[in-house]
Amino acid sequence: MNVERMIDSLQSIDSYKRYGKVIRVVGLMIESKGPKTSIGEVCYIHMGNNKQKIKAEVVGFQEENVLLMPFTYVKHIAVGSLVEATHRALEIKVGPSLIGKVLDGMGVPLDGSPLPRGLFRYPSENEPPNPMERPRIHESIQLGIRSIDSLLTVGKGQRVGIFAGSGVGKSTLLGMVARNSTADLNVIALIGERGREVLDFIERDLGEEGLKRSIVIVATSDQPALMRIKGALTATSIAEYFRDQGKNVMLMMDSVTRVAMAQREIGLAVGEPPTTKGYTPSVFAVLPKLLERSGTNKNGTITAFYTVLVDGDDFNEPISDTVRGILDGHFILDRKLANKGQFPAVNILKSISRVMNDIVPKEHRQAAERLRELLSSYVEAEDLISIGAYKRGSSKSVDEAIQMYPNILAFLKQQVDEDVSYEEALQRLLIEFGKDER
Repeated sequence: MNVERMIDSLQSIDSYKRYGKVIRVVGLMIESKGPKTSIGEVCYIHMGNNKQKIKAEVVGFQEENVLLMPFTYVKHIAVGSLVEATHRALEIKVGPSLIGKVLDGMGVPLDGSPLPRGLFRYPSENEPPNPMERPRIHESIQLGIRSIDSLLTVGKGQRVGIFAGSGVGKSTLLGMVARNSTADLNVIALIGERGREVLDFIERDLGEEGLKRSIVIVATSDQPALMRIKGALTATSIAEYFRDQGKNVMLMMDSVTRVAMAQREIGLAVGEPPTTKGYTPSVFAVLPKLLERSGTNKNGTITAFYTVLVDGDDFNEPISDTVRGILDGHFILDRKLANKGQFPAVNILKSISRVMNDIVPKEHRQAAERLRELLSSYVEAEDLISIGAYKRGSSKSVDEAIQMYPNILAFLKQQVDEDVSYEEALQRLLIEFGKDER
């Protein structure tokens, strides 16, 4: 039976190689006459006497011509260069031996070393799990950050957005999560980062211990738009592979905004019309498909954190709105809190975890709500308090908030190298805010 199947497979193989020729290059786009191929497939473009060839992906068609986008910047493509069809989409190699490695957007080690042995081929683009096969989130996961574990509890398989402007502490927060969480391993995608910041993150924020249980995928800002998108897809595919092995994976992507910008570049290059703030329609089609790939399935979980770079601290710009509507919660990093020296600068009152109420006990939920009420009362009266215009006794809730504010501030602050377990965070929350004595 197996022999017959193998014979049928061999007979169905196309033994011909199909070629086309480059006819035009405009900006990021290479246009060729042929070969016969489909969107998403990889082609090789031969340069100079066919001694060198580069990979490119089919991203569209213009009448009868094929539109290609290369994975690397090229200088030696000429009119008439051969384009070879592979009839395959991009595949990466994955396996446990990748843990501790730093890879590029195509899954190749950045230090130039060969890939380890024993890896398996895995597609870079997969469909999200069937909604009916996604188990409900019913168990919390420890992140090692007191304010989040106690007030914004995250569940295994939850997807959360971290929204912040530049320089408010996104990378530092991700580094703390990577070092302190109870996930089986971390998959970290640095998309569109400055080249200088890559080693800074790996050595300072992630650290040696964090790298030992992580796989880092890097696509810096100087690389082509297609390579930045492939970095996000490769990281998600690696996380999916380990999830299918029954692991609880922590996926962190910094940042999804730069993925959207890369897709905008590709969309504009193939002729899509710019819509909201210059973003093309394909951006708002790609984001849900990418973000929905993480989460739970019948084998394991991917708990995902996606950072959103908020331009000008405008939390209502198009990408922020879209991502916030897709994910299962959002953490707002507030520049005002960072300027006051509160780190991590998570604005508890503006942040939400949509699954927290389903995964924490009643006592935990009540204590978290009481802390929020106290903090909200203080923030509302903060201007009067700071100028001395508030008179004690005017409001019982504000009086109590003023009394408890030092405890709240001490609870929310945490040193970068401080590891707080979920049990420690919960115990302190219940002791200090668990009993309402009003």
